[in-house]
Amino acid sequence: MGMGGAMNDTISTNSGSSGPQTLDPRPQTPGPPLLTVTDLHKHYHIGGQDLHVLRGVDITVGQGEWVAVLGSSGSGKSTLLHLIGGLDRPERGSVTFDRRDIFKLPGAAIDRYRNRHVGFVFQSYHLLPEMTALENVLTGAMIRSSILGWPARRGEAKRRAIELLKRVGLGERMKHRPSKLSGGERQRVAIARALVNEPDVLLADEPTGNLDTETGKQIMALITELHQQGQTIVMVTHDQQIAAAADRRLWLHDGALTEGLAS
Repeated sequence: MGMGGAMNDTISTNSGSSGPQTLDPRPQTPGPPLLTVTDLHKHYHIGGQDLHVLRGVDITVGQGEWVAVLGSSGSGKSTLLHLIGGLDRPERGSVTFDRRDIFKLPGAAIDRYRNRHVGFVFQSYHLLPEMTALENVLTGAMIRSSILGWPARRGEAKRRAIELLKRVGLGERMKHRPSKLSGGERQRVAIARALVNEPDVLLADEPTGNLDTETGKQIMALITELHQQGQTIVMVTHDQQIAAAADRRLWLHDGALTEGLAS
């Protein structure tokens, strides 16, 4: 079971749209290695040119650790996150989870890795516009289940989805479609969807990038509290203030990672 299952009812949210209160980040002591990235290389061929985006990236993420990867636009931050999450494949290198290289898994197994062990939070939310907030959260649980298995799991999944939406401050908004929600509310729906399968690792791609400053603080307060409850997080951002809440900060530049912030 992922660390999401360890959450309790102490998240500082309310049922309105104001969101959780800002918290002081308190770095956690990471546990044993959970995720290991080794010698990761990624190329793109654009306009007849070979763009070497990642050049031998190495990261080890401990259980319960929050790692922030900083970098400018186009530096390869999102590419790195997609590779860690099994959404793309590298030219060389490995991502090891539970002592297995995910890129050596058969197709069905890597699908299970994405659906059961990893939760994604994207900058642009990626909510389905025709569905309510509750239905959007449930899509994550539906994808995890087989067609035959879903009817048996639906009741439990719905209860968890409702619980998560209440915890992120959307108890009164779960029947609203994304067009009726603010940017901050949409991102909270996306976070609830990412947590519905109790992932071991939460992958966050510029989670405050489309939000105003105050709403961004509310989202970061929520992410901080999730981390304090044991959630492992890998987040990419261009904002050093946002990254400061993490336990560890890495800088992605010229395809390579260095510890700390850029000079």
